[in-house]
Amino acid sequence: MSEPVTALNGATFSDGIAHIAEAPVQGMITLRGDLSASALQKALKSITSATMPGPGEATGEGARGLCWMSPDEILVLCPYADVADTLATLNRKLSKLHMLAVDVSDARAVFHLSGAQAREVMAKLAPIDVSPCNCRPGMFRRTRMSQVAAAIWLTDEDRFQIICFRSQAQYLFDLLCVAAQKGSAPAVF
Repeated sequence: MSEPVTALNGATFSDGIAHIAEAPVQGMITLRGDLSASALQKALKSITSATMPGPGEATGEGARGLCWMSPDEILVLCPYADVADTLATLNRKLSKLHMLAVDVSDARAVFHLSGAQAREVMAKLAPIDVSPCNCRPGMFRRTRMSQVAAAIWLTDEDRFQIICFRSQAQYLFDLLCVAAQKGSAPAVF
């Protein structure tokens, strides 16, 4: 069996106002169902140790977490090697519920944008308010970054995790690098 690889083989950029790095492979499962169902919440907690996020939030640590995607959809994060077992566990624990769980790990790419001016870079690219008073750690948004769909999670004060389609990884990486060029900070935050 071949080893999984990321879309850009771990590409990084650090010669600017922020650091950009493609994250290692990440397990991701899209789960659709009644998010208020206690059996669903209990199953997700047992798998990720994360609490159920509210609208526009993400919870968790490291490779495990939950991201609120819509009123009936959660993105389940788990180690890449655990995806098959996690799916089997979800299907077993939620067999009596109307739900759908699908592995989307290989269809996505993940980037980390970090540094004291990470907000400046994000503000150039996404039509969301990333000011410290409106964008706090745990915030999760589905949005666009230039011409591509993206999901953005502020994991701490100066670190964003960005998820996009794998086929758009090179475009998004290049976009981030241009927005993070030396001397390009608009000094808004």
